[in-house]
Amino acid sequence: MTIKTFKLCGNGSHIPTWILWYAFIRQDFLMYYRYSQKWIDLFEENKTMIAVETGHYIKGMHTLLNAHFDLRNFAKFEIALNQFKRFAETPEARLHDNFRVHTSIYINSASINRHLMTGTFKEGLSLVPELEKNLDEYSLFVDAHRILVFNYKIASLYFGNGDFEKAIDYLNAIINSGSDLRYDLQCYSRLLHLMCHYELGNYEIIESLSKSVYRFMAKMKNLTVVEEEVFRFLKYTFHVSPLELKPELEKFLHKIKHLEKNRFETRSFAYLDIISWVESKVYNKPMSTIIHNKYLKSKKRK
Repeated sequence: MTIKTFKLCGNGSHIPTWILWYAFIRQDFLMYYRYSQKWIDLFEENKTMIAVETGHYIKGMHTLLNAHFDLRNFAKFEIALNQFKRFAETPEARLHDNFRVHTSIYINSASINRHLMTGTFKEGLSLVPELEKNLDEYSLFVDAHRILVFNYKIASLYFGNGDFEKAIDYLNAIINSGSDLRYDLQCYSRLLHLMCHYELGNYEIIESLSKSVYRFMAKMKNLTVVEEEVFRFLKYTFHVSPLELKPELEKFLHKIKHLEKNRFETRSFAYLDIISWVESKVYNKPMSTIIHNKYLKSKKRK
């Protein structure tokens, strides 16, 4: 077995990148962050190597931004994003199309993540037309996996903004793609699609749709306790009266809040902020307000 290592030849420094990806697969976001930061720290210590190993630097910045997003490191995310944007204006980033395109794609992805983190969904949606224009322009450089990711992120923005029909359009693009890539995204797209129909009050299809999504996720071995609770809640409450719904929502919130710090459940919360969705219903506030208030509180704690 070959152990993959990323090395900066300038001083022999290296990091075992297999640890970073192993941490990501295990959803150990703290370790994922630590090794992503080590990756960029090597370049900070050897700045001349950015021009030599530009592709590795771009990938490292993308990885670090994803790690900050997963951990909701708001302040550090902003610093890293601004650093990446400054790099995008340098000759190294513009040396050839591959560097220029991937830098643009990763910055666009991080910009959407920023709005998902802060609950500024409406502002994030203003980026979509330009993003789609860029994706069309860069079609020769963008693989199917990247398109799936962007469709899911855009659908999440529409969902958070309360435009469930538009979210369904983007989720259908994933569900009907026929792709065998990213079974995790295939699963969560179906779950978010189900939640959109729940929000729209399409109760006549909820029961059959929930069974279909449950079977798909079980087949893909993608069910966690959180997802089990989501299915249980949706199945039970789609016929519950508004008067009875509030206590059920509160019980549901208590169950999943209890799981928030469980390291085996981190994947569910990383793909879908189910807690903020339930809180928006319990407290009768837009999901954007719930998430933005959490962001503001985190800034005060700093």
